[in-house]
Amino acid sequence: MWKNVSASVLALSLVAGGLTGEGQVSANGKAKADTGVTRGEFVKSLIEQMDVELGSGKSVKFKDVPESLKPYIEKAIELKLIAGKTPTKFAPNEKISREHAIVIVTRGIDTDKTFSDKVLNQFKDGHKIGKSSREMLSKAVGLGLLKGHPNKTIQPQNIISKHEMQKVLERFLSEYLASQSFVSLRILGTSDIHTNLMNYDYYKDTETNSLGLAKTATLIKQARKENPNTLLFDNGDSIQGTPLGSYKQAVDKLKKGETHPSIGAMNLLGYNAATLGNHEFNYGLPYLDEVIDDADFPYVNANIRDAKSGKLKYEPFVIINKEVVDSKGKKSTIKVGVTGIVPPQILKWDKSHLEGKVTVDDSVNAVKAVVPQMEKAGADVIVVLSHSGFGDAKHEVGEEDVTYLLSKVKGVDAIITGHAHAVFPGKLDASLTGVDLEKGTVNGVPIVMPGKYGSHLGVIDLRLELKGKQWKIVKSNAEVREIVKTSNSDVDQSVVKAVKEAHEGTIKYVRQPVGETTADIHSYFSQVQDDPSIQIVTNAQTIYVKDKLKGTVNEKLPVLSAGAPFKAGTRSDPEYYTFVPKGQLAIKNVADLYLYDNTVAIVKVTGADVKEWLEMSAGQFNQIVAGKSGEQQLINTDFRSYNYDAIDGVTYEIDVTQPAKYDPDGNLVNGNASRIKNLTYNGKPIDLKQEFIVATNNYRANGTFPGVRNASYIEVYPDENRQAIIDFILAEKVIDPSADGNWKFSTLPANATVVFETSKKAVNVLSANSNIKYIGDGADGFGKYLLK
Repeated sequence: MWKNVSASVLALSLVAGGLTGEGQVSANGKAKADTGVTRGEFVKSLIEQMDVELGSGKSVKFKDVPESLKPYIEKAIELKLIAGKTPTKFAPNEKISREHAIVIVTRGIDTDKTFSDKVLNQFKDGHKIGKSSREMLSKAVGLGLLKGHPNKTIQPQNIISKHEMQKVLERFLSEYLASQSFVSLRILGTSDIHTNLMNYDYYKDTETNSLGLAKTATLIKQARKENPNTLLFDNGDSIQGTPLGSYKQAVDKLKKGETHPSIGAMNLLGYNAATLGNHEFNYGLPYLDEVIDDADFPYVNANIRDAKSGKLKYEPFVIINKEVVDSKGKKSTIKVGVTGIVPPQILKWDKSHLEGKVTVDDSVNAVKAVVPQMEKAGADVIVVLSHSGFGDAKHEVGEEDVTYLLSKVKGVDAIITGHAHAVFPGKLDASLTGVDLEKGTVNGVPIVMPGKYGSHLGVIDLRLELKGKQWKIVKSNAEVREIVKTSNSDVDQSVVKAVKEAHEGTIKYVRQPVGETTADIHSYFSQVQDDPSIQIVTNAQTIYVKDKLKGTVNEKLPVLSAGAPFKAGTRSDPEYYTFVPKGQLAIKNVADLYLYDNTVAIVKVTGADVKEWLEMSAGQFNQIVAGKSGEQQLINTDFRSYNYDAIDGVTYEIDVTQPAKYDPDGNLVNGNASRIKNLTYNGKPIDLKQEFIVATNNYRANGTFPGVRNASYIEVYPDENRQAIIDFILAEKVIDPSADGNWKFSTLPANATVVFETSKKAVNVLSANSNIKYIGDGADGFGKYLLK
């Protein structure tokens, strides 16, 4: 854990001995000249031996200190080992005396022992020690740091040699380690569990090994075994997200005094605190109050206020008096302050539940305001539960993602973040500076983002040392640990037992019919013709968005809706297609209609943007050349099917004899190309300047798709697209899964043989008058079809 004498110090001297003043010996037996040690050299070597975490050095204002030395000088000043020669001058190149060097190292020894200055009388020149240094040198003699020369002198004013410095630092390190009392404090974090308590996919109605708090629990217990000085926090979005959440809110409704299964599982695992995520508000404030009042741990939030009183609605922070065992086996108490924030956008996402009831402060300003309060309350460590993505380096009041900015707030020691469902330590935007992926720190602050649905556990390790009466963080490290995705060997049975009733009830719920379909629903031909599986999605999105727009400034704008074939033989899998048989529809069937965990979103674009959006989508097709002999493959396999958006609400044709305007990454490759023909709205050529609202998902709305990237307004709603489809089917009861034929290919060249591949099972759903014909085996188990 602690360094031996560093290589830089060993390089200074290879000769052992006391403070004898003896020089070093070269290979030829002659004494080497030792010119002594500078202040800068001494400080750098000392700090290296202490193995403390360095800062950036930016706080050092001395103009005579080189950049490479600033982090060491900064830390030495912070530890009160040394000061500048003057307020503006440090004098790093000035030689350092024995007296000054011993004073500096002695300051680094944390001990209550005191020694009379009479111990200095044993040295003939003890009287030459400066008055201000006598206390420290007496302590140094008493601790064994200063032993003097064989002739009973210490020569305090002499320049300390490099050889002498080595011996001083060796003695210092031994005494330093013996004097240090440190604690290894571990902070564990989960985020965005979204009621994935079991390792079960309710939409597919099958066990899965890729998620579940029951699996994360094993990581939690293992981390605690490694270090009992552990605290466990949750970063929000725990009560909504799967049918289990819906089941407890709307079916087997939570009763007063009943513990929500998410809270029950967290109580069982011994969480110490949690914050509120944006999805905590999806079911309204009364329901949220009923959920969290059974928690055995506090919920904290520093930026939600009661709209009437203006007072913070929840506890802005708590101070946890954590009893720990230090390195010497002694019990101590560390005060850990915990606060949390939620995106102000909850006022938009859950407007119907929150309007007029709460207001939300800017997240960064809220943390800046509460940190001093926690410090005043005695917090040794301050942890922020940031239900927010990383964002960027520019602060805009009221913005959604601010974790990067929070890492720069003075006093913040550790952050658990989330909301973005990503993993950190992991890749971040290259524009963000101060990121150390090896240590898991951003601007020196350890941060974890533990994925989603229980996929990872965040682990932050802090080393604290007692400086006087106050604990100080001297080292930190952050990592994420992933659950076992190859088996269910890590499922914690205590969690399984705790949520058994709700889990089994949810399974029965998802198996219940929610409606009926008058025909089979499949995605076999979703890439080559207007498709029923996409039509159901776009219809559901349209109804959802029109309802959300009521009473807003965008209410009167026309609503279009975009959907894509998610299950279309992706990654060479001939079985990867949607197929829901005619008859009853259960909630689990919705997984076949909408694969991803997106939420509904809208973008405001112009008619010109709609055309560019469709031009990008049309890049799914290879160019068909008239008169070319042999078969021509229609589908560009480098183009992901989920990027092939069909847009309902307009009609259009796709001319695949034209080159694609954009490549699969959205780069412009043929600026004059135009595959989209006869684009109309309400039976007339689309007005390129007219504004439209397009219903889509958060992935597309926040992406860089041509057309989409020009959006003048974007809003992401809290509900998943899958839930919008479920609500649509419940309302309709019986659905007719037929496409409205709002798009088609322009006439294909009569002398071109245009083929594509899809499932061999697709031949079973072809009608007698179809323009598609099965012609034999394709590659990798697919079937080959002719498009006429």
